[in-house]
Amino acid sequence: MTASDPVSCVFATTTRDHPIHLWDATSGLLRCTYRAYDAVDEITAAISIAFNPAGTKIFAGYNKSIRVFDIHRPGRDFAQYSTIQGNKEGQTGIISAVAFSPTHTGMLATGSYSQTTAIYREDNMELLYVLHGQEGGITHVQFSKDGNYLYTGGRKDPYILCWDIRKAVEVVYKLYRSSEYTNQRIFFDIEPLGRHLATGGQDGLVHIYDLQNGQWISGFQAATDTVNGFAFHPFLPMAVSSSGHRRFKVPDGCDENLPLTGYENCASVWNFSCAASMEEDGINIDGGDFTQSENEILHQDP
Repeated sequence: MTASDPVSCVFATTTRDHPIHLWDATSGLLRCTYRAYDAVDEITAAISIAFNPAGTKIFAGYNKSIRVFDIHRPGRDFAQYSTIQGNKEGQTGIISAVAFSPTHTGMLATGSYSQTTAIYREDNMELLYVLHGQEGGITHVQFSKDGNYLYTGGRKDPYILCWDIRKAVEVVYKLYRSSEYTNQRIFFDIEPLGRHLATGGQDGLVHIYDLQNGQWISGFQAATDTVNGFAFHPFLPMAVSSSGHRRFKVPDGCDENLPLTGYENCASVWNFSCAASMEEDGINIDGGDFTQSENEILHQDP
């Protein structure tokens, strides 16, 4: 996606009971839809979606299957791949997360609510191996910037697991976050230099970890409710966090229409400063301070 090429400025969404929508990022208009159907010819919604590195295809996760759509052929044309092999091996359950290696190695990772993560070849969807170890269903997967490591997080699971995909035998290390009591997706992100990972949690804290050794190096209070998303800007010293948690019970005597206030249900933009040091492998971020920028809080109506 580049601003100089408006045709490439698009993003895709998937929602319950709806097909995949491709939107124009500059105008906000709907470009086209990609539809998948079940055995009774009814539209079935994708649970997870991701563009391949070339930006020519959308890989979508469904129950025990992955469907691949050519972005130049909207409609109901797609290639379907079962995640279960003929010998009943493979990846069962709903494919809840998809991510591609950023180094164009032709590999992608898929997470499942069956607590497994699988690695496939992009060209023919050959299953390379399946990773076991997450306590809850997988909700987010992300490759390291060099493509050698994979990070996975699950629901009702307090740890993000780091895997060396060159070995894929055991977990390299675990990164803690407060998510052991929620089924909510809590997204994490790796900063552009690939040295640090940031993740939110139920406690409203954002934790920063050094990916070279898995050690905690910093943290800050980003909200008074669950921080369910955190993302770094691709090249500026900025980041964004989102907060909020679905609530079903209202205490006795309270107004059911009482709106959330403060930092309970909002998106916040953060500035951060980093101390950089020259090492043999280049410039690395050693730590940083996060401060909210002006007009940083974008509230949502409950």
